[in-house]
Amino acid sequence: MPLQHNPIICAIDTHDLSHAEKLTDSLKDTVSVFKLGLEFFTSQGAPAVRQIANKGIPVFLDLKFHDIPNTVHGAVKAACETGVFMMTVHTSGGAAMLEAAVNARNEAKKKAGVKPLLLGVTVLTSLEQSDLDSMGINRKVSDQALKLAEIAAKSGIDGIVCSPHEITTIKKEFGSKLKLVVPGIRPAGSEKKDQKRTMTPKEAVELGADYIVVGRPITEAVNPREAAKDILLSIK
Repeated sequence: MPLQHNPIICAIDTHDLSHAEKLTDSLKDTVSVFKLGLEFFTSQGAPAVRQIANKGIPVFLDLKFHDIPNTVHGAVKAACETGVFMMTVHTSGGAAMLEAAVNARNEAKKKAGVKPLLLGVTVLTSLEQSDLDSMGINRKVSDQALKLAEIAAKSGIDGIVCSPHEITTIKKEFGSKLKLVVPGIRPAGSEKKDQKRTMTPKEAVELGADYIVVGRPITEAVNPREAAKDILLSIK
């Protein structure tokens, strides 16, 4: 099947606004979305997120909200005001919390016509079976990810974040009902570092990932733009 869109989300893991802007400006023609996470947000705050989003650059705000429903409702509402394209909540927060997030997003749409995608994080790619065992979670990683995806789908969440090793199981269960955003992507020859459940870009896309998240292999390359182009070519 031919690739219908550029699936690359570039993770901009920095606390430096000028560096983030430099990267987004140089890569905006070679990747589809830019992920801004906890490091950037804690340092620069919502105004900086809005500053980048206002350039017309699709922003993935990856803060993984996980709190009581009322708090998450307020956080999602505030995040919608930054103009981001997508954002994350932890599916392990439960159905009531996820429904509160969906309600906040839908209220923002009615008020300002803004409707970012809501993504539910399943099992972090830094975790493996022994980690779940130590936390008293008596399921295989794939089964836990599938269960959390089910809760997300029933709560009205648009998509999920899962490791590449759970793509096949979740796609089989939900088809196109849930967008799949997949971190833990490492081009051939790259170091895994703190990622444990990884896969190459081409493999993940062929299995059914809608978006793949790539950070350091692009941002720490000698020429980030060329690195992103190489990854896109490897997929196509």
